[in-house]
Amino acid sequence: MKKIRRAAACLLASVLLAATLSGCGGSGRVLKVYNAGEYIDKSLINEFERKYDCTVIYETFDSNESMYTKLMSGEEYDILIPSDYMIERLIREDYLQPINWDLLTNAGNLMDSVMENAAYDEEHIYTVPYFWGTVGIIYDTTIVNEADLSQGWNLLRNTDYAGEIYMYDSERDSFMVALKALGYSMNTTDTAQLEEAYDWLVAQRDAMEPVYVGDDVIDNMISGNKAMAVVYSGDAAYMITENRNLNYFTPEEGTNIWYDCMVITKNCTDTELAHQFINFMLEDENALKNSEAVGYSSPVESAFEEMRETVYEGISAYEPRFGHPSDEVFGYQETELKKYLADLWTKVTAY
Repeated sequence: MKKIRRAAACLLASVLLAATLSGCGGSGRVLKVYNAGEYIDKSLINEFERKYDCTVIYETFDSNESMYTKLMSGEEYDILIPSDYMIERLIREDYLQPINWDLLTNAGNLMDSVMENAAYDEEHIYTVPYFWGTVGIIYDTTIVNEADLSQGWNLLRNTDYAGEIYMYDSERDSFMVALKALGYSMNTTDTAQLEEAYDWLVAQRDAMEPVYVGDDVIDNMISGNKAMAVVYSGDAAYMITENRNLNYFTPEEGTNIWYDCMVITKNCTDTELAHQFINFMLEDENALKNSEAVGYSSPVESAFEEMRETVYEGISAYEPRFGHPSDEVFGYQETELKKYLADLWTKVTAY
């Protein structure tokens, strides 16, 4: 999400409503939740409905931007699960209501390290962490020379691996790679730096012939179709469990550390039920089930530790690094800058 992890096609609300009504009580309480595709253990939705005698209308989006477009069209939801930079936009546009932390009895389960690194909402007035991670490079250890990892992001321009690279078809993520390789902030608004990053990406395209992909990168890397790819840490952890020839690293030049959070909209029709849903997702057992199903790093400490010590034992991708001075959270982009980058990215990929 900015990036959307393992995004699926949006599901029609009518289909989901029909599915949920069969398992719900008659209280008439309804909660509309809007989340990224393939980003929840759906058995938890059914369990929540039974526990609180309600109906959950659960819909999915394939990007933060498509989510925002639907909201602006007038569609209303109670809970959203967007990414950091989109959260910042929604806060600026007065679309969210504050979280009542007194209603979240499981808030103490959240990791301090996650709560303390929230540039998008430093006091967590509006947000409750859902998943988090980094962006890095997954590589095939049977092809990539470990010594070459010292090249950092410029590994993606090492012609020894020409034709062996996947890049995300995403201007935000790809410009992050180029900007970090050049020593700049990924949140820069300096057009000279952005043009330099554009030149970096064009030079990479011409020399390396990368394949620009979406979620299909997961199966492709598991199958060993390329030597390396830019990926999200949670996807990397899953890929490594499926193919032990793979490994993951985050370049020293810095990277994006991202957060997806649960938020409540201002037009939420049942704030009590919304808080109950968030609190339910923070329960130790539920957080563990959710992390097992999705594969991403949970902000709930017990779930995080359990996954790290069992499913992802020895897989560093599940434990994104903290405190690196060059790592950043994406900030909100004004419309003009976003369009400028989108136009540049179109030119990069138009070959």
